[in-house]
Amino acid sequence: MKHPGIKSSLILSIIFIISVTIASGEVRLPRLVSDGMVLQRETPVRIWGWANPGEKVTIGFNKQTFETEASNKGEWQIMLPAQKAGGPYEMKISASNQISLKNILFGEVWLCSGQSNMELPMRRVAVIYPDEIASSKNPFIRQFVVPVRWNYNKAMDDISNGEWKEANPENVLQFSAAGYFFARSLYEKYKIPVGIILCAAGGSAAESWLSEKTLMKFPEQYKIAKQLADSTYLKNLISLETKASGEWFNQLGKSDLGRKEIPWFAPQLDDSNWSTLQIPSTFNEAGISLKNGAVWFRKEINLPENCDGKTALLEMGRIVDSDSAFINGQFVGNITYQYPPRRYQIAPGILKAGKNIITVRVVSQSSAGEFVKDKPYQLTVEGKTFDIKGSWKYQIGATMPPCPPLTYFPNRPLGLYNAMLHPMINYTINGVIWYQGETNAERPNDYSNVLTALINEWRTLWKKKDLPFLCVQLPNFQETKPEPTESNWAILRNEQLKILSVPNTSLIVTLDLGEWNDIHPLRKKEVGERLALAAENKVYGEKNVLCSGPVYQKMKKDGNRIVLSFTHCGSGLLSKNGELKEFAIAGADKKYVWAKAKIEGNNVVVWNENVPTPVSVRYAWADNPKGANLYNKEGLPASPFCTLK
Repeated sequence: MKHPGIKSSLILSIIFIISVTIASGEVRLPRLVSDGMVLQRETPVRIWGWANPGEKVTIGFNKQTFETEASNKGEWQIMLPAQKAGGPYEMKISASNQISLKNILFGEVWLCSGQSNMELPMRRVAVIYPDEIASSKNPFIRQFVVPVRWNYNKAMDDISNGEWKEANPENVLQFSAAGYFFARSLYEKYKIPVGIILCAAGGSAAESWLSEKTLMKFPEQYKIAKQLADSTYLKNLISLETKASGEWFNQLGKSDLGRKEIPWFAPQLDDSNWSTLQIPSTFNEAGISLKNGAVWFRKEINLPENCDGKTALLEMGRIVDSDSAFINGQFVGNITYQYPPRRYQIAPGILKAGKNIITVRVVSQSSAGEFVKDKPYQLTVEGKTFDIKGSWKYQIGATMPPCPPLTYFPNRPLGLYNAMLHPMINYTINGVIWYQGETNAERPNDYSNVLTALINEWRTLWKKKDLPFLCVQLPNFQETKPEPTESNWAILRNEQLKILSVPNTSLIVTLDLGEWNDIHPLRKKEVGERLALAAENKVYGEKNVLCSGPVYQKMKKDGNRIVLSFTHCGSGLLSKNGELKEFAIAGADKKYVWAKAKIEGNNVVVWNENVPTPVSVRYAWADNPKGANLYNKEGLPASPFCTLK
């Protein structure tokens, strides 16, 4: 006897197949061309999509009608004539079906690309910009987020999802922080709609955004891309790595003594025989012998009566690598990797008057467990803050071998170009803002060539030979060094400086906006505003707007002194907060020592009495050149540099 559900299932399957067949012949639009989109003003813009081969496609827009036929591949496109800024408009696209698009604006369209510091959302910086978020409602500032995907086999025609969102206190939390402040600055000045397309991926390398053809100029990266294009190799790699990582975490869970019988987050646990340490600190500084595995930390804190049952915020700084937090035995939050701040909201009813137990389970995978210093470690209850730094108890739950690594595909070459960038190239943009380089700092020496190739390729893709490209230079990061030293981040910044030789580019210096202990510094407002200054100068013809700090131009030897001259001095050079710092000088041996420096007009004179015949000067040449203080009087910092080519 046949199963009674087979017939109905078969009918449903046939209906589904028919519906898919019909749908595949209907006119279809790319994700970017959708409700709420911002189109570039004052230039023809392309509207494109797919339909049945040979099918007639009609666009009705602004009392005009435009027609075309789909190609034998089912592709079609129509160029709309240039429009002035404004809206909202509606658009109807008709073939065998009809699509209606609403709330369309014409204005300025900017591509925001790079890695995590471009991706970093307003949500992450809300702690320092609450007023900006509260006042963010503006239907003329919009963002489209391209989802992070990768593909090594072919360039995709469309992205998987996404929609245009207007700025308001809810939506803006997902906006790129740098991108939002850039867009807001432009809107405030020109009162023209601004659309930003966020096409960025945390941890991505510059080569991730290059096509296969351009990657051929960089043989090592091209070789990696070709290897990943082998679908069998890629499938096996993912399978093996996922299995190995899963087994590691599974074994960790089984081995962790803190998860046996009485769990170590239980308030009643007797921890009197646990060791003590000071938080914040690294595991190594605290004397914890464990390299990889799980460590449990507990702290008792006494709260007054008025805290009983109240909501609260637990801040645990940053933790390497991952953590789970508990209060009085209740789970309150977790973060699975090292970079985000630990800010855990405490629900009502968890806190008590009197004794409370905070427990944090930390998993170290990278042999570098750490509670990062100079971050907030505190509990805030109704505006009152309780410091939880200092003495904590700890116990090792499980010791493990190193965790098998997982390939991080967004930082591999080609993948993001194919899956994220290529689907957008028909969409007209006015320019690019680019914040990337942290990943390439591991191999910085060829970065200017890679970035120049990227700029040239993108200009070709968008058929705009002078497409504006505004780049953010890496900020200060890592611990300071007492003496002049070599630095990959300094080399990378110098490589970024070289792109100024490419026409219609600009470089935004951010040495004063970083955080030594966080690769994702929060001060994105200044980043966006400095990018906007560059756009005003380079794109909108505001030649009187200074958009750069001093840039080293040339040097001249004068006895035991070297005289440096600069461009972009504005109304004059400035030593901010005292005497000039972070200048180093070297003789023929190229051994750099700290130097004295002073401003003379638009020059800086550098010397050290112990270097009688100097040949080279470096400025701010370090991962974190804290104290670098050469500016112009307009308040923009000088770029780091080395006088040796």
